[in-house]
Amino acid sequence: MNAPLRIGAATGAASGVLIAAASAVEIVTGEVPATGLALGIAPALGLPLVVALHLGHRGAARGLGSIAYALNLVGLGLFGGAGFALNLVLIHLDPAVTAGLPAAATAALLGSALVFSAGTVLFGVAMLRAGVYPRVPVALYAFAFPLIALLAPLPDDLFVSAVHIAGGAALVWLARAVHAQARAEHRIGAPV
Repeated sequence: MNAPLRIGAATGAASGVLIAAASAVEIVTGEVPATGLALGIAPALGLPLVVALHLGHRGAARGLGSIAYALNLVGLGLFGGAGFALNLVLIHLDPAVTAGLPAAATAALLGSALVFSAGTVLFGVAMLRAGVYPRVPVALYAFAFPLIALLAPLPDDLFVSAVHIAGGAALVWLARAVHAQARAEHRIGAPV
């Protein structure tokens, strides 16, 4: 069961680097196609990290951990799709077109942000209660990503970029913790 941890650590670190680097660039340049691409694909790379985090702490997390994991995974899938649409599709449309999106589309985008936010907070609480991962990146994860989701419709500014950078750093830190866990399990030969 070591492979899911290693894969999750690698893709999670890549997701965090993409989020933090793109947001740092946007502070200087504003949103450009390359940063939109990075932010659009980063959530897909984060999915294996969520799986690895759950596998690494599920014994200590008990019931809340499984429910929070499921909600976070579904929320990340939904919001990742919304982020892809916002950063790679809607950005290229005339503002008059995006302002006239049907109410159902707007509700779906907001709903995905709410499910993702709730799942992220609960998963963060479950990880904090389990005590397997470092508390600082877990708290950053549980705080930054709901903010990112809820601030997504607003124009980018220094605060939004700083929250993205903090969230990206949390992913890299958590990915490093998962990688260390995978290495330790490999050395002792113990399954997860």
